[in-house]
This record gives sequence, structure tokens and C-alpha cells, in this order.
Amino acid sequence: MRKKVRQLAGLTRRVSTGDRSERDLLGRIRSRFEELGGEERVEFFHWLSDEFEVGLEHIDELMSHVRTTRVEDRLAWNTAVRDLRKAIASPRQRLLEGLINTPGGMEFVFELRAEVLDAQRNGEPGLEALEEDIAHLLNRWCQHGLLYLEEIHLGSPFETIRFLKNREMVHPMVGLDEMGQRLGEDRVCFALHHVAMPKEPVVFIEVALSRGLVHSIHEIIDDREGASLSTKTPDAAIFYSINNTQNGLAGLGLGKVLIFRVTEALKERHPTLKTFATLSPIPGFWPRYLRPILAGDDGRFKVKLNDLVKKFPDTSRQAITKRYTEDGGDASDFAGVLFGVLTNPTWISDQVYPRYLRKPLTDLAHAYIALEKDSRGRPLNPVAGFHLGNGARVARANINFGANTSSRGLEESCGLMVNYVYSQRALAPIGRAVRSLLPWGGGR
Repeated sequence: MRKKVRQLAGLTRRVSTGDRSERDLLGRIRSRFEELGGEERVEFFHWLSDEFEVGLEHIDELMSHVRTTRVEDRLAWNTAVRDLRKAIASPRQRLLEGLINTPGGMEFVFELRAEVLDAQRNGEPGLEALEEDIAHLLNRWCQHGLLYLEEIHLGSPFETIRFLKNREMVHPMVGLDEMGQRLGEDRVCFALHHVAMPKEPVVFIEVALSRGLVHSIHEIIDDREGASLSTKTPDAAIFYSINNTQNGLAGLGLGKVLIFRVTEALKERHPTLKTFATLSPIPGFWPRYLRPILAGDDGRFKVKLNDLVKKFPDTSRQAITKRYTEDGGDASDFAGVLFGVLTNPTWISDQVYPRYLRKPLTDLAHAYIALEKDSRGRPLNPVAGFHLGNGARVARANINFGANTSSRGLEESCGLMVNYVYSQRALAPIGRAVRSLLPWGGGR
């Protein structure tokens, strides 16, 4: 173990002994951790996972006592179980509870979990117990009235608007003036705050009010299209951007809480609303799905290269190939032609390509969202997994061609977006699941 990690481990062990100056000790632990480099932090995470754990010697006697206690003796049984429950709690939990209760502790624990998740994504094994302990703690701290809803508008504090602008990752903004397109009569923004972090929203959502579904992001945030929706009697609320502001929140389900809470607030304000849906990106559709298939790496997917090519009728193949060769492309095989066309984002403004690509790309995007699964049987697309897992539905008709023709939209999903539609029946169980998590007496 490296010297700095060994010293930090020594400090950490003292937390479980009930050191008298524990608050100062926790502050020293945070400071020492922040001094560690990346590899040292991963080594410390492994120590927390492997060594800072309940040992059998601490619970063996208590387990034996539970096994020999008669259930009929309720007092003795309850006492034995309670003692075992206390002993079996991981010392990591005591450490994390202490850290989150220090000034700025919640932000620190968010950052801690974000780093553990990054390590896991980079293939670091054996950190599951640590990640589960942190997630369990954060889930408890995001319940029981500790979260409150706030609407963000043009009169909100400048610091809040700037914070949201900087944390908008779905449709990034270049300047603050773009917030004017997203905060107005037919645009609303809501954020969830935590009482421990009142100045910084932990998750926020942007909504457009419209008549019917919106099929292009340019109808909402792009002045080239006027970006004006009819709001006299809106019947649809379109969630077009949901952002966690803390990487450590990934997978904790606050998006579900926010969708339900905002839905309730909007229904109260606009009784004419009947449809609640998203206008969502399809991340990974091109770089992690179509491109590998076209390159022949289709073993992970239900759609194979031959299936993909068959989605293009002969007339479409001929027209696409002819246009590609006119630009000097190599037409030795159609998969290579498609690869060459879609790699260059200028295809969307061509007079030929969009006409022949619209239907096949729409079919393939629907397959990517609705059919393709990962090794655990979950939707391969994480955004689809979130919304479909929360009860939304999606049909081929909900796939929107040319819905995001920005460079990022074309590079990520060939310019396609999707509407996930939430029915009232789907929203009901979400409401039952989260109704106890938030206060109901007004915006704050």
C-alpha cells in the first residue's frame, strides 16, 4: 500500500473507534483524500471495500446467540436480533454517515460516488460493496421531505440560471442569452433542490408546452424555425431535457421523482394537459450501434449487417450509391457506401440522401430502442432504459427523422430523436412510489 493511502487508512480506522474529536478527524480524512492522485484513490477505494468491512470475528458470537435464542421469548429474540443488526453494519457506513454530516459533506459524497462509478466503468472490479453503501446513503438522504421543487424563470437569481446553463448536457448552450429561449410563456424549467445544498439544484428538467407532440428540437430551442409553440390551450407537456447536476446521482432515480412532481405541478396549472411525453436524444445510435454493424462487428446485436442492408430496397441502394460515387466515393459494397455517407454529417443537407435514408434509419432506430438488450436484458440505449423502465411507451411512429440536425445530433444519432409517451396509467405507479418522498405544500 502506498504511503499516502496507508496514512489515510490509519485515519479512517479511527472513525469506527468513536474518536472523541471525530468531526476534526473527518475533516482531516477529507483533506487527505483530496491530496491523493487518481491511482491512489482507486487503491483507497479497494481498501475501503476489502479491509474496512465487518469481520466474522465481530459477529460470530452474536450469530450463535441468535441461533440459540428461542423465538417464543420475544424480548430475548428482539434483543439478539437488534445486537446482530448493529454489529453487522459496515464500518464504511459509519464513515460515510460522518462525512455527509460535515459542512459540504453531501457534495463530497456525490463526488466520491462519481469517482467510484468512473473506476467501475473503466473496468475496475471489486468496488460493488462500496458503491452500494454510498448509493444507499444518498438514497436515504434524498427522501422524506429533504428534496423540494422550485420553478426556474427569468426572474430567478442570476447564479441559478448560470448554474443551469453550465450543467445543461443534453442540449448545451453557448451563452446565457439562450436561456431566454427556454424560460418563457411556453417553456418552463423545474429543479429539485436538497436542503443540504439549497444553492445548487441536484436535478432539473426543461419542458415545452404545446398542442400535440413536438417532433423536432428546433421547434423548441432554435430561432431558425421561430421556436414558437401554441400555448393558448396546451394539451401536451414535452420533457426535452433532464439533467443530473451531480455525477454521483447516476442511477439513483431522482429523474423519476422529478418527472412525477413536475407532472403534478403542470396539471394543476394547466388542466388542459392530457399528454406527457419526452423529446429525447438517442445517444450511441451511430457510434455504438450502426457504425459497428456497418463495420461487420454485429455479434452483440440482434440486427445483423445483412438485416441492415435488406432494409434498403434496390432503388434506394442504387440512388444512394449513385450519389455517393458522384462525390468520388468508393462503391465496392453498399455497407461501405452507407458508412461513408453517414460518417460525413453534411448528408442531412443533401438533396438525395435524406429521401432514401429516412425510412431505413427510422426502422433501425426503433430496433435499437425497443429490441436491442444488454447482457442483463435491459435496453441497450440507457435513455430508453430509463423511460421504458418508468412505464413510458414508444412506437415506430414516435421516431423522428431530422429532429436534431446539429453536429452533435448527427454524430450521436444521425439526427433522429424519439418521443417517449407517458400515459396517465403509467404515471400512477410512479406517483405511488414517490408520493412519500417530497413535501406537497408549494414550490419550496
